[in-house]
Amino acid sequence: MEKAFEELQIKDDFMFGAVMREPGFCRQFLERVLGVRISRINYPDYQKTIDLKADAKGIRLDIYVWDEEGNIYDIDMQASENKNIPKRTRYYQGMVDLNILKKGEDYKRLKHSFIIFVCTFDVFEEGRHIYTFENRCLQNPGLVLGDDTVKIILNTKGTMDDVTPELKRLLDYIDSSEPEDDYTRELEKEVESVKKDDKWRVSYMTLQMRYQEKYEEGLEQGLEQGAHNEKCKSAIRMLKSGKFSLEETALYSGLPIEQVLEVKEKYPS
Repeated sequence: MEKAFEELQIKDDFMFGAVMREPGFCRQFLERVLGVRISRINYPDYQKTIDLKADAKGIRLDIYVWDEEGNIYDIDMQASENKNIPKRTRYYQGMVDLNILKKGEDYKRLKHSFIIFVCTFDVFEEGRHIYTFENRCLQNPGLVLGDDTVKIILNTKGTMDDVTPELKRLLDYIDSSEPEDDYTRELEKEVESVKKDDKWRVSYMTLQMRYQEKYEEGLEQGLEQGAHNEKCKSAIRMLKSGKFSLEETALYSGLPIEQVLEVKEKYPS
């Protein structure tokens, strides 16, 4: 069941996206994760406010920004364990590259990109707070491919002493702990501010309606496909029995005669 708007927390993807629309919050988030200083980040014009984007895999809400050096960052909150996170990072990387290059442009225009997933569960069950991946040679792990792609998976349930205190406090806060420093307290204030904003409330309700429409559409298609499959199975059984003509098979199975012929060709008796 989807949460009521008033119950949203920073770890909910909608709230995370709403809060990170502020460049200052997003910049500090990246600095804590990457351990570098970032002077400025930029949002694409179409995402100066958080957009509800429909892509080939359905609706998703994420943060897509770049810094003053042209490095690209795609940040996504993942609070559900029933998703294939490694394959999703691959898909996101492809989407980022497609956004950067126009048809016919030289691949040299591809910038350094970071795909960052914030997970409220441990994908690899090693207890780490952060898992960083680059493409390396299997025969010589010290040899980096140099394709300028980095995938980072954060784990709010980490148990190791493997990150800075600043990043640890941020991950603890995301994992439903109380804010413990100025940055996380500011994030909490912004969460409460978003909850009081009617525009965000309408955006959230709109998103939930789109999710419901997608669900109902998929359910309807599934039911239709299931019914069609049962008709095909009946037609196959009747044809293989040799007791029914094509016309009788069409009549009793409920399939059009054209589809009965297709079934006969595909599954000859």
